[in-house]
Amino acid sequence: MKITLDADKCCAAGQCVLIAPEVFDQRDEDGVVVLLDGAPPAEQHTAVREAAAICPAAVIEVQE
Repeated sequence: MKITLDADKCCAAGQCVLIAPEVFDQRDEDGVVVLLDGAPPAEQHTAVREAAAICPAAVIEVQE
């Protein structure tokens, strides 16, 4: 799995951080998503897929 983000479109909802905190974080100054692990281990894949699906701005792209 490889994850890419379009942080410019992030609306700082924080849903990704709630679902997959080992993979995503938010910048302190504006809440925009930060990718902590662009190639997470297999045990994180389900959470990452859910985070991508629920992202209101659709900024998370997952390549299997």
